[in-house]
Amino acid sequence: QVQLIESGGGLVQAGASLRLSCSASGPTLNEYAVGWFRQGPKIEHELVCTVSRSGSSFCNDPVKGRFSISRDKIKNLVYLQMNSLKPEDTAVYYCAAVGVRFEDIYYYLRSEFDFWGQGTQVTVSS
Repeated sequence: QVQLIESGGGLVQAGASLRLSCSASGPTLNEYAVGWFRQGPKIEHELVCTVSRSGSSFCNDPVKGRFSISRDKIKNLVYLQMNSLKPEDTAVYYCAAVGVRFEDIYYYLRSEFDFWGQGTQVTVSS
């Protein structure tokens, strides 16, 4: 069983950047597909970005071109790089993981992920 811990959230002004990190205790994150989700006052629980074991990734339309997801296999971390932040990005951001056998598969749906972190707050002021 993997325990996920998010870090890197905070309060920033519109246009700023933040990088969130997802770390794991227990099994290595390298054996899991990982996704970032968010939920906020104006955001239902939605997928932000998702990455396969091999590094193939997908980001949802509201953040496409501004956010990216990546893995550091040596440090056992998954990052969410957020650039050009907007007030509407304000939310709690959650890291989620699911054990997968195949390296190139990533997942989109909340129900497909088995493990979740506690979340980290991102607040973007105008």
